Amino acid sequence: MADDYLVRIGKLIRDARQHRGWTQSQLAEALGTSQSAVNRIERGNQNISLEMIARIGEALDSEIVSLGYAGPMHLRVVGGRRLSGSIDVKTSKNACVALLCATLLNRGRTVLRRVARIEEVYRLLEVLGSIGVRTRWINDGVDLEIVPPAELDIAAIDAEAAIRTRSIIMFLGPLLHRMDTFKLPYAGGCDLGTRTIEPHMIALRRFGLDIAATEGLYHAQVDRSVSPDRPIVLTERGDTVTENALLAAARHDGVTVIRNASSNYMVQDLCFFLEALGVRVEGIGTTTLTVHGVPNIDVDVDYSPSEDPVEAMSLLAAAVVTESELTVRRVPIEFLEIELAVLEEMGLDHDRTAEYFADNGRTRLIDLTVRPSKLEAPIDKIHPMPFPGLNIDNVPFFAAIAASAQGKTLIHDWVYDNRAIYLTDLNRLGGRLQLLDPHRVLVEGPTRWRAAEMMCPPALRPAVVVLLAMMAADGTSVLRNVYVINRGYEDLAERLNTIGAQIEIFRDI
Repeated sequence: MADDYLVRIGKLIRDARQHRGWTQSQLAEALGTSQSAVNRIERGNQNISLEMIARIGEALDSEIVSLGYAGPMHLRVVGGRRLSGSIDVKTSKNACVALLCATLLNRGRTVLRRVARIEEVYRLLEVLGSIGVRTRWINDGVDLEIVPPAELDIAAIDAEAAIRTRSIIMFLGPLLHRMDTFKLPYAGGCDLGTRTIEPHMIALRRFGLDIAATEGLYHAQVDRSVSPDRPIVLTERGDTVTENALLAAARHDGVTVIRNASSNYMVQDLCFFLEALGVRVEGIGTTTLTVHGVPNIDVDVDYSPSEDPVEAMSLLAAAVVTESELTVRRVPIEFLEIELAVLEEMGLDHDRTAEYFADNGRTRLIDLTVRPSKLEAPIDKIHPMPFPGLNIDNVPFFAAIAASAQGKTLIHDWVYDNRAIYLTDLNRLGGRLQLLDPHRVLVEGPTRWRAAEMMCPPALRPAVVVLLAMMAADGTSVLRNVYVINRGYEDLAERLNTIGAQIEIFRDI
């Protein structure tokens, strides 16, 4: 290898290590080597094999190293095993990414507790770091500290990281208060079909933001003379649309009323965080939010995002599909009540504890125990609705659950252009799913799952649904290129192994 190549690899490893919040000694211990060897590797003074690069990537859980040099991550699943015991729900992916964007409102130090260590968060941290925001993992890598610079260097933005996350669009709301003109790369994320940003623009134009899109960039210009003179009515009751409007309103000098707002879990967590910043928000949990903006926010704040109801649904579905008895702890019940009501009608045997509060002091949690059940297909179709309806992201899990039930279930996934298509990947594993049109799937159960080797669907929730079916299938399955799962779940395979699954992570070297 050329010396400059070793130096570039060393810098990637150093950045990945620091991103994880580890010292050189901690990485050396994980690799079974010395701190001095790690120091030589990071300075580019030691030859390094592809095998060692892969081991470092595994230790640091870093696609930065592994994707470039050792190939994508795959899962080998030995199915047909029963799950048992208990597992805690991690903090919300969607809340954490919104809160990271919201830290751009604050000139002070922000500490976010128990942040989800997922690829979506890592991409945002890369973007924040590229524009001058200092971030570091603290308290043994559990919590995240964010300290902004006096001035953001938006021209230096890491475009490669930005285009791998749709969350970058939520930079628009905070940035319009910090600069008159700026550029952002197009938003990326899951492959879920065409998703227009026009609802965002309709809301943000009321704050003077004008966007022109050319050559992969959003060109933003802000007219400071423009401000909302009447309530903002969102044309789409979307989560990120509502969050962007909230982020714009938070530093607007005046009172902003947002109607047809989402009241979903990540929006509520963002509202709670804005209150910690000193912004008064009325109507949290309803579709009308009244925001009393604060033009200058410079406070040191400590906040704990709540648990993820979609991860809770994933774990619940894992128990149902594998016919297991499992306790899922720290379930945000307010955001799973419709799903549980549907499952009760299908015949789910479960118990729940009394409610208690999450660490944010606001979100209601329960512990949920699920037992093997003889499920019957629901009479009505399964379809999502904005909160408090059945969560849009939970719909795919009903495909696996319905495949485990007796009878036929119609699933109508009307929100996305092509997510329903990916659910038919379950047919490779023995499912009987008939695609009626791009939004409707007819699922017939019960299913005798069978092992298979296949590529991971490019959408997060369908990808996890395929993994759950593999866990239920007798034999050994392989799910290739699971980066999309790592975007939304922290150490999912390892955590499932602690409750009885047998999943091996591997890469093609």
